[in-house]
Amino acid sequence: MTNPLPHSPRSDARDNRERILAVARTTFAEQGLDVAMREIARRAEVGPATLYRHFPTKEELVTEAFHEQMTACTAVVDQALADPDPWRGFCLVIEAVCEMQARDRGFTAAFAAAFPRAIDFAADRWQALGKVAELARRAKAAGKLRPDFVPDDLIMVLMANGGIRAPSPAASVAASRRFAALLIQGMRAEPAVSPLPPPVRLPLAVATSGTGSSCIGPQGC
Repeated sequence: MTNPLPHSPRSDARDNRERILAVARTTFAEQGLDVAMREIARRAEVGPATLYRHFPTKEELVTEAFHEQMTACTAVVDQALADPDPWRGFCLVIEAVCEMQARDRGFTAAFAAAFPRAIDFAADRWQALGKVAELARRAKAAGKLRPDFVPDDLIMVLMANGGIRAPSPAASVAASRRFAALLIQGMRAEPAVSPLPPPVRLPLAVATSGTGSSCIGPQGC
């Protein structure tokens, strides 16, 4: 029998890099971007020095970790712009953005964050936002999107959708889909009543977290 060839230093470094990225994607998706770099290193089973050798700043780690998601987001916007029905394309973007946020909290935080040194990521982000603005303009011209809609309203969409807390990832996605449907109906130039996705039972304690009270109803607490 022959002994297996040991990993070369270059192979070990590549493995470490891929493991760090995989852990970062999972952790950012679950907890957002506030996770400490040392925690990423611990979960990836590498030393902090190894992590910083591959990614000297969190900004670089976030940018690389969400490269695929940024590409997917751009593809959705391009698909929406290619749709001959601008309202249908606009709805596609709202639905996709809400679901993407429900599945991956970290990506939405990264998309909204200012990364001045991450040139490619920032450029892709501004390009995507510009395309969404053009899509909104077309939907207004077609008489489908309410005329007082402004691109900044998308920030409110992200903030509100990001506040959804559900007992499981599947429930979070389901709740986000219903929320998107409610939003879309409110954005129509001529609101039409359409069936909503099934409701999702959300825990009251989570929904009222941070408000100082979890008591609802005429009797109070």
